[in-house]
Amino acid sequence: MSTTRLSRSIPFWVLVGGSVVAIAGGAFLLISKLNTMATTLTDGTATGVEVYAGQIWAVSGAILAGAGFVGLALALTLGALRSVVAPAADVVTVVEPVAWEEEVVEVAPVAPVAPVAEPVVEPTVTDTVASDALRSDTPRA
Repeated sequence: MSTTRLSRSIPFWVLVGGSVVAIAGGAFLLISKLNTMATTLTDGTATGVEVYAGQIWAVSGAILAGAGFVGLALALTLGALRSVVAPAADVVTVVEPVAWEEEVVEVAPVAPVAPVAEPVVEPTVTDTVASDALRSDTPRA
Protein backbone atom coordinates (compact mmCIF):
# COMPACT_ATOMS: atom_id res chain seq x y z
CA MET A 1 0.00 0.00 0.00
CA SER A 2 1.33 3.40 -0.92
CA THR A 3 2.16 5.70 2.00
CA THR A 4 2.72 8.83 -0.11
CA ARG A 5 -0.85 10.06 0.14
CA LEU A 6 -1.12 13.76 0.73
CA SER A 7 -3.52 13.33 3.62
CA ARG A 8 -0.85 11.30 5.47
CA SER A 9 2.05 13.60 4.64
CA ILE A 10 3.41 15.29 7.76
CA PRO A 11 5.26 18.07 5.85
CA PHE A 12 2.04 18.98 4.04
CA TRP A 13 0.14 19.37 7.30
CA VAL A 14 3.04 21.34 8.82
CA LEU A 15 2.83 23.67 5.82
CA VAL A 16 -0.94 24.08 6.20
CA GLY A 17 -0.77 24.56 9.98
CA GLY A 18 2.19 26.93 9.79
CA SER A 19 0.46 28.97 7.10
CA VAL A 20 -2.72 29.30 9.17
CA VAL A 21 -0.72 30.31 12.26
CA ALA A 22 1.29 32.85 10.23
CA ILE A 23 -1.91 34.36 8.80
CA ALA A 24 -3.52 34.60 12.25
CA GLY A 25 -0.39 36.03 13.91
CA GLY A 26 0.26 38.52 11.14
CA ALA A 27 -3.37 39.65 11.08
CA PHE A 28 -3.39 40.11 14.89
CA LEU A 29 -0.15 42.10 14.81
CA LEU A 30 -1.28 44.25 11.90
CA ILE A 31 -4.75 45.00 13.26
CA SER A 32 -3.63 45.67 16.85
CA LYS A 33 -0.84 48.08 15.84
CA LEU A 34 -3.03 49.91 13.33
CA ASN A 35 -5.82 50.29 15.92
CA THR A 36 -3.36 51.63 18.49
CA MET A 37 -1.97 54.12 15.98
CA ALA A 38 -5.43 55.22 14.88
CA THR A 39 -6.75 55.78 18.42
CA THR A 40 -3.66 57.66 19.64
CA LEU A 41 -3.50 59.85 16.54
CA THR A 42 -7.18 60.81 16.75
CA ASP A 43 -6.88 61.55 20.51
CA GLY A 44 -3.80 63.67 19.97
CA THR A 45 -1.83 61.60 22.51
CA ALA A 46 0.40 59.82 19.99
CA THR A 47 4.08 59.53 20.70
CA GLY A 48 6.94 58.73 18.36
CA VAL A 49 7.12 55.16 19.64
CA GLU A 50 3.46 54.49 18.88
CA VAL A 51 3.58 56.11 15.45
CA TYR A 52 6.98 55.22 14.01
CA ALA A 53 7.58 51.90 15.77
CA GLY A 54 3.92 50.98 15.28
CA GLN A 55 4.36 51.36 11.52
CA ILE A 56 7.25 48.88 11.49
CA TRP A 57 5.24 46.39 13.58
CA ALA A 58 2.25 46.80 11.27
CA VAL A 59 4.42 46.20 8.20
CA SER A 60 5.97 43.13 9.87
CA GLY A 61 2.48 41.78 10.59
CA ALA A 62 1.48 42.35 6.96
CA ILE A 63 4.59 40.52 5.74
CA LEU A 64 3.89 37.64 8.12
CA ALA A 65 0.26 37.39 6.97
CA GLY A 66 1.40 37.56 3.32
CA ALA A 67 3.86 34.70 3.89
CA GLY A 68 1.03 32.70 5.47
CA PHE A 69 -1.17 33.31 2.43
CA VAL A 70 1.66 32.22 0.11
CA GLY A 71 2.15 29.02 2.15
CA LEU A 72 -1.58 28.29 2.13
CA ALA A 73 -1.71 28.87 -1.64
CA LEU A 74 1.24 26.48 -2.03
CA ALA A 75 -0.52 23.83 0.07
CA LEU A 76 -3.70 24.18 -1.98
CA THR A 77 -1.65 23.92 -5.19
CA LEU A 78 0.00 20.74 -3.92
CA GLY A 79 -3.41 19.31 -3.08
CA ALA A 80 -4.76 20.14 -6.53
CA LEU A 81 -1.74 18.68 -8.29
CA ARG A 82 -1.92 15.54 -6.22
CA SER A 83 -5.57 15.02 -7.14
CA VAL A 84 -4.82 15.53 -10.85
CA VAL A 85 -1.72 13.35 -11.02
CA ALA A 86 -2.67 9.76 -10.26
CA PRO A 87 -0.30 7.93 -7.94
CA ALA A 88 1.76 5.13 -9.45
CA ALA A 89 0.07 1.76 -9.25
CA ASP A 90 1.41 -0.57 -6.64
CA VAL A 91 3.80 -3.07 -8.17
CA VAL A 92 2.77 -6.62 -7.46
CA THR A 93 5.68 -9.01 -7.30
CA VAL A 94 5.04 -12.69 -7.74
CA VAL A 95 7.18 -14.79 -5.48
CA GLU A 96 7.56 -18.35 -6.66
CA PRO A 97 7.55 -21.07 -4.03
CA VAL A 98 10.82 -22.61 -2.96
CA ALA A 99 11.89 -25.65 -4.97
CA TRP A 100 11.69 -28.06 -2.07
CA GLU A 101 8.08 -27.09 -1.46
CA GLU A 102 7.11 -28.18 -4.96
CA GLU A 103 8.10 -31.81 -4.44
CA VAL A 104 5.10 -33.77 -3.33
CA VAL A 105 5.66 -37.31 -2.16
CA GLU A 106 2.58 -39.47 -2.49
CA VAL A 107 2.33 -42.60 -0.44
CA ALA A 108 0.73 -45.52 -2.24
CA PRO A 109 -2.28 -46.87 -0.38
CA VAL A 110 -1.58 -50.11 1.41
CA ALA A 111 -4.23 -52.79 1.52
CA PRO A 112 -5.29 -53.54 5.07
CA VAL A 113 -3.78 -56.72 6.40
CA ALA A 114 -5.91 -59.00 8.54
CA PRO A 115 -4.26 -59.86 11.84
CA VAL A 116 -2.84 -63.32 11.92
CA ALA A 117 -4.00 -65.42 14.84
CA GLU A 118 -1.19 -67.14 16.61
CA PRO A 119 -1.64 -70.87 17.19
CA VAL A 120 -2.57 -71.85 20.71
CA VAL A 121 -0.09 -74.29 22.13
CA GLU A 122 -1.50 -76.66 24.75
CA PRO A 123 1.00 -78.17 27.14
CA THR A 124 1.20 -81.89 26.90
CA VAL A 125 1.26 -83.59 30.26
CA THR A 126 2.67 -87.06 30.59
CA ASP A 127 2.53 -87.88 34.25
CA THR A 128 -0.12 -87.17 36.84
CA VAL A 129 2.06 -85.23 39.27
CA ALA A 130 2.86 -82.68 36.62
CA SER A 131 -0.79 -82.41 35.62
CA ASP A 132 -1.81 -81.91 39.25
CA ALA A 133 0.83 -79.16 39.56
CA LEU A 134 -0.56 -77.42 36.53
CA ARG A 135 -4.10 -77.63 37.87
CA SER A 136 -3.50 -76.49 41.43
CA ASP A 137 -2.44 -73.09 42.52
CA THR A 138 -0.25 -74.24 45.42
CA PRO A 139 3.33 -75.11 44.67
CA ARG A 140 4.62 -78.58 45.47
CA ALA A 141 7.92 -79.39 47.07
